[in-house]
Amino acid sequence: MAQVKPASLWAWVWFGLGVLFFCLPLYGTLDFSLRATKGELGFTAYERVLSDPEFLQAFLFSARMAIFTILTSIIILVPTAYWVHLKLPRLRPVIELITLLPFVIPAIVLVFGLIRLYSRPPLLMTDSIFKTDILLVGGYVILSFPYMYRAIDIGLRAIDIRTLTEAAQSLGANWYTILFRVIFPNLRVAIISGALITFATVMGELILASFLARPALGPYMAELGRTKAYEPAALAMISYALTLVALGLISLISRGTVSQQQMSGAH
Repeated sequence: MAQVKPASLWAWVWFGLGVLFFCLPLYGTLDFSLRATKGELGFTAYERVLSDPEFLQAFLFSARMAIFTILTSIIILVPTAYWVHLKLPRLRPVIELITLLPFVIPAIVLVFGLIRLYSRPPLLMTDSIFKTDILLVGGYVILSFPYMYRAIDIGLRAIDIRTLTEAAQSLGANWYTILFRVIFPNLRVAIISGALITFATVMGELILASFLARPALGPYMAELGRTKAYEPAALAMISYALTLVALGLISLISRGTVSQQQMSGAH
């Protein structure tokens, strides 16, 4: 009979404690969200949230802002990261440091800086809803730098961009063709991974949308928490479910791409 090694036993103990630490608060939130009707468990709180017109408006607004943020981030970061990897590898530490600044600079500092800089001529961006939304997307792009850039950087490290570039140039491709016909398809999984994480980040962001007075999902959740008891817990579980779906999509897409590469290699 095989004996369990002490090291393996302790590994399972710590794993179990980690699972409990992670799952117990979720279970408590889920249980509380189901008790909106006194004396029974039910989805009353979820029905109230999903039937609230303000929730739908906030969700759709944040979804639009997330899509614009993802597109803007891709347009900015993919060419930048590609050029740095190809021509300016010595600048990689500098670029990585710049993309980590959102972890160092609090969002409240960022939003006050944006308001102070762009609320007066000649860079007036807060005098209309359209311009304010552009400013909000710019702030979201900055907040998403660490996630999107890391995903793209890892994707570029996984492929031989120099060989791909030289092969495309030898066939007469220009830089536009190389970028959009060669580099982008090879970064599909990395871009989707960064995009889904960015989507989850934007959907839960509070500070920028609050101080720019835009009807996003984060301010809606905060306002709901001031006046309701069970609905915020239900909304928290909905937000967590969206995050899980995003992570699951990343896993499925990555696994599918790896399987296609293995089949191509076998052939």
